Amino acid sequence: MIRRLWREAVLPLLIVWLISTFGLTVARVDGNSMNPTLQTGQVMLLLKYPRWGYTWKLTALPYQRGDVVIFKAPPDSEYAWETLHILGLDIRHRPYNIKRVVGLPGDTVAIVGGQLRVNGKAVADSHASGNAAQDEAPLTVPPEALYVLGDNRLLAESVDSRFYGPVSVRDVAGTANFRLWPLGQVGD
Repeated sequence: MIRRLWREAVLPLLIVWLISTFGLTVARVDGNSMNPTLQTGQVMLLLKYPRWGYTWKLTALPYQRGDVVIFKAPPDSEYAWETLHILGLDIRHRPYNIKRVVGLPGDTVAIVGGQLRVNGKAVADSHASGNAAQDEAPLTVPPEALYVLGDNRLLAESVDSRFYGPVSVRDVAGTANFRLWPLGQVGD
C-alpha cells in the first residue's frame, strides 16, 4: 500500500516539482507592456536551465540583448510589490514581470529623442511598438544586472527599468522563448 501510494502519488508530484523548480515552468501574460509581441492571456514556457550554470559560475551570462525574460523587479522598488487579498488576509508578494533585455552588464543605455541608444549607438528595435515617450539619461548597467524594457514603450504602458532601474540577474527566473498558447515562438 505504501509503495503504491509512493509510485502513484508522491513520485509523480516530486517529478513535477523538480521539473518546475529547476527546468521549466509556465507563465501567463497579464497586461499591455509587451504589445505587440505578447498579449494578455498568452501562456509562455519559461526555460530555467541556462540560469543555473551562470548562478553556479559554470557558464557565461546566459542572456543576450533581445531575449524576453521573466523576473522579479528589484525589491527596493515601489513597483516590485503587490498585495493579494486571499480569505480576508492581505498577502504582499513580488510578482513576476516579462520584458525584453536591451542592456547587458557594462552597457550604457539611454533614450534620446524617443530613440533607444546602447553604448552611444541608436538601436533599431523591430519589437518596439513605437518610440519612447520620454527621454532617459544615460545609465551604465552594473555587473550581474540587465536593463529591460517592455515592447510597448509608451510611458504609461510599461513599468520597466525606466522606473526601477536595472534588474539583478539573481531575480531573473529565465527566458521565455516559446509561447504555449496560442502555439508559436515569441514574436510570431
